[in-house]
Amino acid sequence: MSKRQPTPSGEEKNVTDEGRTPRTRALLEAKGIELFELIAERGGIPASDARIIQGGEFADALATLAELGLVRRSGDDDASWVPVDPATVQAQIVAPMTQEGIRLLQESAEWANNFTALRNAWRRSAPDDERGPFTYVHRPAIQPFVDSLAAECEFEALTAQPQNRRAGGDALAETIAKEQAMIKRGVTMRTLYQHAARRSSETREYVSAIAAAGGEVRTLDEFFNRMLIFDRRIAVIPSPDGVDVAVAVREPSVVAYLVDVFERAWERGRPFGHGDPSTLKDIASEQRSMTLRMLIEGHSDPAASKRLGVSPRTYAGYVADLKEEYGVDTRFQLGYEIGRSGSSALDD
Repeated sequence: MSKRQPTPSGEEKNVTDEGRTPRTRALLEAKGIELFELIAERGGIPASDARIIQGGEFADALATLAELGLVRRSGDDDASWVPVDPATVQAQIVAPMTQEGIRLLQESAEWANNFTALRNAWRRSAPDDERGPFTYVHRPAIQPFVDSLAAECEFEALTAQPQNRRAGGDALAETIAKEQAMIKRGVTMRTLYQHAARRSSETREYVSAIAAAGGEVRTLDEFFNRMLIFDRRIAVIPSPDGVDVAVAVREPSVVAYLVDVFERAWERGRPFGHGDPSTLKDIASEQRSMTLRMLIEGHSDPAASKRLGVSPRTYAGYVADLKEEYGVDTRFQLGYEIGRSGSSALDD
């Protein structure tokens, strides 16, 4: 049952409705607790006290306490405010919130069970091209499709992410929360990035959170396409048609091959968290060798920078470092010196 209390203005407030708002709680934390302690210590406070009348330091705090039923009028002509036992108010405010939370948890569980039944029905009745060995998923359905696979993942998730940074803000927080939940329910998670990802603050934040939860992250100098593999049962790879289309692969032999590709790359990768000088030196050497390879193979700057996972400006900086190393001024001269060095240039 709702309890109504008079406020300093004479209005009545519904405790269970008003008292449950975040704004009311914020006002209670800001000044309300301090005022309640003051009133409790003195046994009451005159209604005419300058600190609680309109415009006073504790005017809003008194209104909040009155809304919650934590103070009441007392004395002749309601001349003062006195405290009320908080335990009686807590039962009226917190208990209904707890009950509502339990109800929502039960309701969400029922919805989840219903959607499980719906997914099973869809899989049984889906067209051949939807439940066959290959499924083409078009944007904007790609991310929801991947999210559904992650939600159903039971024991292992393998991901190869060629981009050099993750999205930040709310998107990053949401990704971390989802993947931490996967790990918590027993899913082993391993992720591969390119070395360039170590420069991204968002990626470092992601790796720190996932590693703390039990996931593993490594980086590699080589370029690779994006790949997601769930429970060694289904893999998601880019379509030749571009990033707006993904291919879900269920053919066991193909999935097994992709797992083998991932494992080989994983073995060559370097743990993300290792920042010791020897590891950083090895990474710098691998990026140098990759830059040399891009130059020898004649890739354009945009193509080469993409393969290294860096911006064209950063790639230009790598090339400038090589010019300085070889003591030349132009790319033509650099190519000539690299050619003279032969294969030993890649082994330095």
